[in-house]
Amino acid sequence: MGNTYLLAGGNSGIGLETAKRLSSSGNRVICATRSTDQLDALDSVETVSFDASDEEAPTVDAESLDGFVYFPGTINLKPFHRTTTEEFLTDLQVNLLGAVNLLQANLPALKKADHASIVLFSTVAVQTGLPFHASIAAAKGAIEGLTRSLAAELAPTIRVNCLAPSLTDTPLAAPLLNSPEKAEASANRHPLKRVGDANEIAAAVEFLLGRDSGFISGQVIQIDGGLSTLKLF
Repeated sequence: MGNTYLLAGGNSGIGLETAKRLSSSGNRVICATRSTDQLDALDSVETVSFDASDEEAPTVDAESLDGFVYFPGTINLKPFHRTTTEEFLTDLQVNLLGAVNLLQANLPALKKADHASIVLFSTVAVQTGLPFHASIAAAKGAIEGLTRSLAAELAPTIRVNCLAPSLTDTPLAAPLLNSPEKAEASANRHPLKRVGDANEIAAAVEFLLGRDSGFISGQVIQIDGGLSTLKLF
């Protein structure tokens, strides 16, 4: 019998690749998501309605949860002087408070598991200052703080970690990669000269959920093609 995982999102991009990986390994996968069109083809994946922009979050039908992953995010890139308070609040709601609401609703089930794992998502723009990223970097910076705080509070039975990718080829990032010129420029910003792949980020999620990462907690792991740490001359 496999484990039971709750994924927030999962209908596209990294979330969909993660759902495929976990379900193909015999686990029970529950996706709390606003849309299900891509998930409908996966017979072994269950879905419940969830909108990260709402204050209400569902409590899923599971006696215990072995893992929780929060995928919803935004890419709101604007000059700071043109970014409204409403846009800052929207980014905070989707990226931070949506995770808080869904996690609080299902924390009792996570506490019933022997060794549960929580995986959250930040962005390279928190570690590395990037222009036009003020709103999303602020929201994801809050996620990194939440990661470390919860890792301390929920130890030793629940591990909490965070992945901070750079630009990854997903539907959310499509407007930034929708021409050969944009794709090449984005790739060239990274020391590895390419953008991220959703399946390789999903592999990192799967690792952090599993027992092989059992001594890792409270970490923000950069998966960014070297962008945050390397400078090539």
